[in-house]
Amino acid sequence: MECHHLSELIHRQASKFGDEEALKIRDRDTHKWHSVSWNEFSKKVMSVAQALCHFGLKPQANVGIYTPNCAECFYVDYGAFANRGAVVPLYSTASTAQLTYIFREAEIEILFVGEQDQYDKAYTLQTSRITHLKQLIVLDPAVKFALNDKTTIYFEAFISPKNRNSQDIISVDKRMKSAQNEDTAHIIYTSGTTGESKGVVLTHANYRAVMQTHDIRLDYLKQRFLSMSFLPMAHIFEKAWSIYCFHRGCSIAICPDPHIVQDCLQEVRPEAMCSVPRFWEKVYAGVQEKIDNSNWLIANLFIDAINTGERYVMDYCNENKKAPLVLRLKFRFYDKTVYRLVKKAVGIERGVIFPAAGSFLSDEIITLLRALNIPLVYGYGLSETTATVTCYPRSQFEVGTVGKVMPETEVRIGDKGEILVKSASVMKEYYKKPKATATAFTEDGFFRTGDVGYLTENQGIVLTDRLKDLYKTSNGKYIAPQQLESRLTTDKYIEAAMVVGDQRRYVTALIIPDEAEVLRFAKSKGISRPSVEDLYRDKDIHELFEQRICAMQADIPGYEQIKRFELLSEPFSIQNGELTNTLKMKRRVILERYADVIDLMYA
Repeated sequence: MECHHLSELIHRQASKFGDEEALKIRDRDTHKWHSVSWNEFSKKVMSVAQALCHFGLKPQANVGIYTPNCAECFYVDYGAFANRGAVVPLYSTASTAQLTYIFREAEIEILFVGEQDQYDKAYTLQTSRITHLKQLIVLDPAVKFALNDKTTIYFEAFISPKNRNSQDIISVDKRMKSAQNEDTAHIIYTSGTTGESKGVVLTHANYRAVMQTHDIRLDYLKQRFLSMSFLPMAHIFEKAWSIYCFHRGCSIAICPDPHIVQDCLQEVRPEAMCSVPRFWEKVYAGVQEKIDNSNWLIANLFIDAINTGERYVMDYCNENKKAPLVLRLKFRFYDKTVYRLVKKAVGIERGVIFPAAGSFLSDEIITLLRALNIPLVYGYGLSETTATVTCYPRSQFEVGTVGKVMPETEVRIGDKGEILVKSASVMKEYYKKPKATATAFTEDGFFRTGDVGYLTENQGIVLTDRLKDLYKTSNGKYIAPQQLESRLTTDKYIEAAMVVGDQRRYVTALIIPDEAEVLRFAKSKGISRPSVEDLYRDKDIHELFEQRICAMQADIPGYEQIKRFELLSEPFSIQNGELTNTLKMKRRVILERYADVIDLMYA
């Protein structure tokens, strides 16, 4: 399959697929979905490209987009690419401090903003601190402008014919013809979990390499399918997957809010969707709850279906072996009954591939999902590697790994077990940070991921933890907190957890309970307390968590086990600075905020 430069990708696909569906968009009022054809997509991109040129965008200048997911994210991306411009996507949850830092470093002059909250923050910065921010373009027509705002315009006005003339058309055409592989496509800012956020410079060559390696690894997929986008489009995983889908000619349904992903799944029933492990942890918890709450007959039917699927998929299909006739027949029966019911309840019964990455996903969850004939493809990557470094192949994948190293990618293990990567998909540099760029690479050109792990004989990567996240207890034992945290969050009563233990005598944890589940348990036991805080201090509730945590730790060494824990009534949040925009924990911030609580666990 030919890998086109992104400046021409949409137009090439429009010439092939014409009036066939390219995008599905959900109406915010009626909740009905309508289609955008490839021809319409192409025309909209060119309208944006010509308007950007008219408003003074120069080749390799940076355009910002600060919005929840919407079709305009794609129109702006490919419109900027047609001008040889670079796009800086910003999370819709970004704070004023983050915006200030990025606006200044990237010298953004033209910024697309989504809803009222994004407009208010951007306009305040434009009129107070960021003087070079010349033009705001608002995507949501419901946004109300400030009284003194005389320059901001709505998106539809921006792309109107009066903002495009014949010279703009000629200029954009020339720029598209002169586009280079080494042109910057995106500057993706890292989440900054361990320090200052850095702008990852990704070129068109990086994305073309991604298209090529994924075509090789995913050669078993049909060329076109319907994918749903719900992760933020500022996330490299969603960004790279969307580009790959367009490369294949796939249609993308846009979920405008991650909080309604379940509704969107039921309405669209996509064949593909990339997601972070937390989504699948919820599915796993739902299956376990179904088994726990069913009568003896139904529970045993579910258990037998799972055992059958695990044996069929893991022992035979994954090993490229033909299963015995009885096992094949049982699997087909369950696939049309039990498995289908589970998948239909989620909205994924038409699935052909569900990539998952971004954090640890336990072996138990992977095995269960595969046993239910859910085509989960677990992988690993970073913004700096344009997402995928590894992912599961169709068969002979190794549970316990984060997948097999991608084609045309070199991986080796460096000092302290650090994973090093060399590939055409590795970033060009950190934007305006030559020292950080130099530090990020070895002398022979391998990128230092900062992750710790090892390679298996079959080129699978076993990921143990982030190099900077590894804890060393005062007894000299190394602890990988993310593995423990992933295990904890598979429990239906635990929404989130952070493991503590660096330079401490033993391991402890801060736990955010799933409030709804705890309230259900309390009601069933007749436990009544005036507040959630009081409920979490209740002896019976504490014993519930203690028993479940002990059971989950039965098979791990004693020095890694959580000895004490504290239930927190307030979730970790972006607003409090405890989570990044990609929902990763800022451990240092949480440690400082809950220092007194943690000290009590070691008293």
